[in-house]
Amino acid sequence: MAETLLSVGIDIGTSTTQLVISRLTLENRANPFSVPKVAIAEREVLYRSDIHFTPLLSDTVIDAQGVRAIVEEEYRKSGFDKGEIATGAVIITGETARKENAREVLSALSAFAGDFVVATAGPDLESILAARGAGADEYSGEKYADILHFDIGGGTANLSLWSHGELVQTGCLDVGGRLIKLDRDSGRITYVSPVITRAAGHLEHVGRGLAPAAPYRTPVVGDTAAPEALAPVIQTMVEALEQAAGLRPGRERMDAFLTQGTRWEPRTVPVVSFSGGVADCIDAPPDDWKAYGDIGVLLGRAIAASPAFQAAGRFRGAETIRATVVGAGSHATDLSGSTIFYRDIPFPLKNLPILKLTAQEERGDAAALAQSIRDKLGWFADEGGLSQLVLALRGEDNPSYARIQALARGVADGLAPLREAGFVPIVAVECDQAKVLGQALAPLLDGPLLCLDGVGVDSGDYLDIGAPVAGGTVLPVVIKTLAFQKS
Repeated sequence: MAETLLSVGIDIGTSTTQLVISRLTLENRANPFSVPKVAIAEREVLYRSDIHFTPLLSDTVIDAQGVRAIVEEEYRKSGFDKGEIATGAVIITGETARKENAREVLSALSAFAGDFVVATAGPDLESILAARGAGADEYSGEKYADILHFDIGGGTANLSLWSHGELVQTGCLDVGGRLIKLDRDSGRITYVSPVITRAAGHLEHVGRGLAPAAPYRTPVVGDTAAPEALAPVIQTMVEALEQAAGLRPGRERMDAFLTQGTRWEPRTVPVVSFSGGVADCIDAPPDDWKAYGDIGVLLGRAIAASPAFQAAGRFRGAETIRATVVGAGSHATDLSGSTIFYRDIPFPLKNLPILKLTAQEERGDAAALAQSIRDKLGWFADEGGLSQLVLALRGEDNPSYARIQALARGVADGLAPLREAGFVPIVAVECDQAKVLGQALAPLLDGPLLCLDGVGVDSGDYLDIGAPVAGGTVLPVVIKTLAFQKS
């Protein structure tokens, strides 16, 4: 018998805050003799909020009460009580995730649903969520193709490269529509992000002008803006995106806007896709270039006019500005118990983000495997540092003793920064080898350790793990996949 539940998604971004309430219909798709496998059968959006500018108290502080007031008012307008909501997601994204009080805001909103996925999404995690929301990951898998997805919002352009349905690389550029703000009536500039000055300094240092066809002058607060005056800096942002996609030689412009603490290796791709608020301005920009009080419209127009992007293949996802989170957590309930290993674990464990390696990374030797894990741990770090997560592996059907030992050494070394930060090593394996892997890891690691199997997850999913049942031989597991509305 099908079950329905209400879910909510709340996205607090650099530019906008929005809320969506959906009804999810769940059904068990397993046969009567199998472990239940619950999936979303139908997804119906019941309420889409207005899109609000994210309230800020300063350039570094979010107005927590202002955000809460927006959410409360949208609940009132929707006609739903927060007690009716069974699950959902609150995600803080873009430059907003770097604000001083981001975690305070999450705490203030966590009471607005039952069992929330709550995350301060760094640029890497946001890249994954946006691509999945737009459908770029599915396109890559279905077409067996490479695709580079850009999620361009107010402060950042999040990049994710997908190959044959697998995530290969993530990155972030400080390119966005609200890096320069202006008064809509007078056109006078009211804010210029330090990113603009930093990029200009970088390009001067490497001896390259910001725009070959026009002299460049850094816009300053108080200037009266005009499209032609802003064109050089906007064109440079576009060229940075082109270099990131391997569609323009060199990388000096890309490096000028590369978000601090991130990296990106350009690779020519046959297909690109776009989401975020600026994506709306690529395909259907408003007539008034000052419509949003920033440079978003001009940036979208410039991307649309780029010969390099016009020459590349283009996938147009169903979602643009709502791609990151428009639904809530969809629950796929399962049991892990073919083989498990746990020691000193404080069950239950809730809302653990998944870090999944590619198949190629997983096949590496111990040293290469450890390096791949360390490289990707930062996907889930915020201003407060690393956070608890689950390392997901595919595993092997019949691994040799030597291979299990090499795998254990790679995992132990790779997760060392996580353990040093005070978090528990947790490994989820699709194949039935968690117990033997756990036994190999146990002498290499002190303290708590958990290995479970029979769990198929992807980066961007979250995991709940219940206390052991059936005499300690089975762990109840809930996989939470952020449910993206595709229609």
